Amino acid sequence: MIIDAHQHFWQYHPVKDAWITDDMKVIQEDFLPQHLLPVLQENGVDGCIAVQADQSETETGFLLELADQHAFIKGVVGWVDLRAENLSDRLAHYRQYEKLKGFRHIVQGEPDPSFILREDFCKGIRALAAHDFTYDILVYPVQLPAVAAFVQQFPDQRLVIDHMAKPYFKTGDISAWETHMRAIAQQPNVYCKLSGLVTEADWQQWEAAHFAPFLDVALEAFGAERLMFGSDWPVCKLAASYTEVKAIITDYISRLSDAERAGIMGGNAVRFYGL
Repeated sequence: MIIDAHQHFWQYHPVKDAWITDDMKVIQEDFLPQHLLPVLQENGVDGCIAVQADQSETETGFLLELADQHAFIKGVVGWVDLRAENLSDRLAHYRQYEKLKGFRHIVQGEPDPSFILREDFCKGIRALAAHDFTYDILVYPVQLPAVAAFVQQFPDQRLVIDHMAKPYFKTGDISAWETHMRAIAQQPNVYCKLSGLVTEADWQQWEAAHFAPFLDVALEAFGAERLMFGSDWPVCKLAASYTEVKAIITDYISRLSDAERAGIMGGNAVRFYGL
């Protein structure tokens, strides 16, 4: 199976979705399963992981409802307050949903670069393993030193770096990002999504060659068995079509073995998320 390990749905609302600014008008509208399914079919993709874009349990419920209605949504990464006093009860509640695979917090939006190391947050992460939930790490490169310390605390928790931690494709500044990503990849339970590339590049002027040095690092550090393709649809529409986004990865991995390509394009997501 080919699995898109990272995409989003929303019913656009200018307050709730204030992060979608006026320079992003192309995604200031509803994006729902009926919009994505024909795109997946055109691109030979069998299913997807729907990832939260709003930090509320309402969002988690919204995605679970869509997943219940549409078989091609193979899993959901929702949101829950990992610092809440009643977290254990909430996680116990969510275990009933077979398609709920894990959770994400928008750490990239936290002003404290060491937010991910806060004790109340880490306490919440420790609670996930007991319920067999994954955790998606969404950060900027400036937060990677904290992430390197964070992953060492959770050797038994399934963790994945979203969007390769959003490297500086525009400037090509790879050094510090590479150092931290290689350190993080030392932990064998940490995976990495090859997603969100075009939106971190120049939306009008990107070229596939701009991503190659960064993809080289990800492949060498994590190995083909811990990388996953993700489109980041519909956010990717800011800079590229779904087909273009998929081609960046399929062209890059064309030199790999059949088994390695199959893993990156779906098998690793199946294993990581327990699809």
